[in-house]
Amino acid sequence: MLLAIDCGNTNTVFSIHDGEKFLCTLRTSTEHQRTADQYYVWLSTLLEHHRIPLDIDAVIISTTVPRVVFNLRVLADRYFNCRPLVVGKPECLLPRAPRVDEGTVVGPDRLVNAVGGFDRYGGNLIVVDFGTATTFDVVADDGAYVGGVIAPGVNLSLQALHEAAAALPHVDVTKPQKVIGTNTVACMQAGVFWGYVGLVREITARIKGEYDRPMKVISTGGLAPLFAQGDTLYDEFDEFLTIHGLRIIYDYNREQGNV
Repeated sequence: MLLAIDCGNTNTVFSIHDGEKFLCTLRTSTEHQRTADQYYVWLSTLLEHHRIPLDIDAVIISTTVPRVVFNLRVLADRYFNCRPLVVGKPECLLPRAPRVDEGTVVGPDRLVNAVGGFDRYGGNLIVVDFGTATTFDVVADDGAYVGGVIAPGVNLSLQALHEAAAALPHVDVTKPQKVIGTNTVACMQAGVFWGYVGLVREITARIKGEYDRPMKVISTGGLAPLFAQGDTLYDEFDEFLTIHGLRIIYDYNREQGNV
């Protein structure tokens, strides 16, 4: 039983894989002060609710929040008696090494998305991940991560707008009825929604032009379905792309005798 953990700046996802399929996916807020004991109580309670046995014997972690790694390592060691693989660390092997500037540290989530995307859709991909940041990851024809783009995330932009302008309220992102807003909330929603539609369309078009060959655009992340409404911004939406990539990386390390 494999526990795959995808820890982002906002949310952390735990998924259980039994060797054939994912049995469940659980989500909690990311809090670096949460202890291994707290993780275990939360996880064991929900698995009992789903009637899934707690027979975990392998753990793989991808995190963009370095401060959570220690407690997640303790969780694996104390409760599951295993040494977790941590994507981005030297001991965690990748099917293809990234081809980027020397000395560049690529975010683990981006490496995992590249692996998951290549396994499911082949090479020559753009993976758009709507997370705390909106990232664009370019996957070559052999599956290697070869670079990309980082832009502010949708909710991060809304939060910054609210905090920097005293007169502007906090609003939820949604697809507005019209582009021209007739009240403050509608104006902000139109600006953010259509602004990000334009951002995704322009960046993916420029990547394709620079890459100079046909490419598929795959989206993932919580807000990706919202931006698919009525606009052909991407070819596929894959909600569990990152979790799938974690399983592929774990299987590769097992095949190499690394776990």
